[in-house]
Amino acid sequence: MTDQTRPTIVAYGPLYPYLTDQLEQRFTVHAVAADADMSALPADVLEARALVSFGSVGAPAAIMDALPKLEMIGLFSVGYDKVDVDHARAKGIRVTNTPDVLTDDVADLAVGLLYATVRNIAANDRLVRSGGWARGEKPALAGRVTGATIGILGLGRIGRAIARRLEPVAGEILYHNRKPAADTAYRYVADAIDFARQSDVIIVATSGGPEAAKLVDGAMLDALGPDGVIVNISRGGVIDEAAMVERLADRRIAGAGLDVFAHEPHVPEALFAMDHVVLQPHQGSATVHTRKAMADLVVANLDAWFAGEALLTPVV
Repeated sequence: MTDQTRPTIVAYGPLYPYLTDQLEQRFTVHAVAADADMSALPADVLEARALVSFGSVGAPAAIMDALPKLEMIGLFSVGYDKVDVDHARAKGIRVTNTPDVLTDDVADLAVGLLYATVRNIAANDRLVRSGGWARGEKPALAGRVTGATIGILGLGRIGRAIARRLEPVAGEILYHNRKPAADTAYRYVADAIDFARQSDVIIVATSGGPEAAKLVDGAMLDALGPDGVIVNISRGGVIDEAAMVERLADRRIAGAGLDVFAHEPHVPEALFAMDHVVLQPHQGSATVHTRKAMADLVVANLDAWFAGEALLTPVV
């Protein structure tokens, strides 16, 4: 394929280096910053037939309108809440994501955050490193995961993978969705407050988007109670972050393991001093294996589209 016959695509915002390399081997790639002036894009960028971006960047209506020849959007993410899906659909622009390939690693991190939070792993690590243990400071006694009632908020691919990992140790696994899930023996709780009240731990694994904004609100956190722990590997906006911080500060919930935040990369500073909170910089899919598999799936969708074949993982 010559440079003249290569499809032109836009890399919208920063991309994973391996993905950038794979794209540049196949396509004419133009980098466009996420905060670029859409009215001042160079003429060669306007030839782009596809756009690739991280899920955290997505694709707003403005970039779709700025690229008159845009045919598809390839997301390096399972979540697509930062894409104006309705606008894409109206313009006939296809959208793909990268499901399944990141399920196991995200589920692993969820379980890791659960244990790290309940067993004070991060706080105890700091105690040892600071010399506090050697000086005779005593670590606080921890809770336990074994026998706990684990509530999964969002029993999709990732939610099920988390549940399978916890089956051997949980006292019970229950879940809350918009409606009961098929092919599962886990107990469905239709009311969100009742779900929280019955759970010792809530693991948030639901999809993001406007419909899920602040789904976990103050009332749910109050129902979880002072012995309850929350883990979030979904999207930060699914939890009412201010309500959560307030209840963590007052010990109205026992702890939190958080991989995602409402305004990433900015994290509420009040959380920094809380030893009963474990923080991660959005690392759910951040393994070498999974990031490569995600990149390969993005490229496979682009290859399929430009070859006139069916998309592998279409959203729209």
